[in-house]
Amino acid sequence: MALAIVVALWCAFTSLTGTAHALAWLLLVRFLFGVAEAGAFPGSARTFYNWLPTEERGLANGILFSGALLGGGLAFPLCQWLSTAYGWRIAFYLLGVPGVLWALSWLVWFRDYPETRVIPKPETITPIPLLQAFFSWPMAKAMAQYFIGNFTFFICITWMFPYLADRYSLTPAQAARYSMVPLLSGAAANWISGFLVDLLYRSRFRPWSRRAPAIFGFLLAASGIYTVPLVNNPGAAVAAFAAATFGIELTISPSWAYCIDIGHKNSGSISAAMNMAGSFGALASANAFPWLHRWTGDSGTYFRIAAGLNALAIVCWFTMRSNSSEKLSLSTDILVDPAPRT
Repeated sequence: MALAIVVALWCAFTSLTGTAHALAWLLLVRFLFGVAEAGAFPGSARTFYNWLPTEERGLANGILFSGALLGGGLAFPLCQWLSTAYGWRIAFYLLGVPGVLWALSWLVWFRDYPETRVIPKPETITPIPLLQAFFSWPMAKAMAQYFIGNFTFFICITWMFPYLADRYSLTPAQAARYSMVPLLSGAAANWISGFLVDLLYRSRFRPWSRRAPAIFGFLLAASGIYTVPLVNNPGAAVAAFAAATFGIELTISPSWAYCIDIGHKNSGSISAAMNMAGSFGALASANAFPWLHRWTGDSGTYFRIAAGLNALAIVCWFTMRSNSSEKLSLSTDILVDPAPRT
């Protein structure tokens, strides 16, 4: 029910964007759109907790987030075509329709729990109270690394398009086609990461099932984003953006699986807090790029800062442990996952 409501709301605000005739109304509608959209991924996290055992949550998160990337990648040429053919107002009206249809389908067919409820075995450790979890080191690290991930990722859906067009004198159509590539590579990364998370969880490397994909992802992201200003042709720049996006998206499935691990029944609230930190990262990224460019006269400053932040995220993940095989307490910086479901 909750997911259907938030999707229907954000589609309504998407369509209402086309009615804007003043800046204040536009800002209000887009703000409300963001408020509605924010409930989607936390609601999905709680859905996965209700429906899936721990060893299947990695791929589920990967599939979910790959859909977001595919939608974003296809949106570049689609929105340009709709705006050119019908005008930007009609484009927004039309973009709200598919989500409404999805919400109606979800209300008809989805149930909050499987018909046969799967009851967890008694937990080996009493779940951490929600308020205590919010102010724990595991939560702080999850939020910090997600802030950094979004700081890096959102250059691909904010300033990458004008960056490519300005630096390489591309037409809008050319820049739109190039801009699809990093997002599509990120969609593939989500599937790969989700598969690796679940594979490692079922192996003797379970303690690394969240950490290893995330550490490698941030390492790749740091390398890719650092390379962007060093190349001198659009194909190489897009390849560097794609490598960075691929790396960041490798961190998404372990991040959300980690939140379900430490949140249990509070998975929605815990993941929402992490997602909020990511939103601040996106806001910082969108504003840092033009500000740093004006201040230094060099767009490369942003990319070097982003690379350094990704290195800090790697440090965070080396100490982020949540799996039941590690049997440690909150005082040692770990929250324990419940026993596997039967």
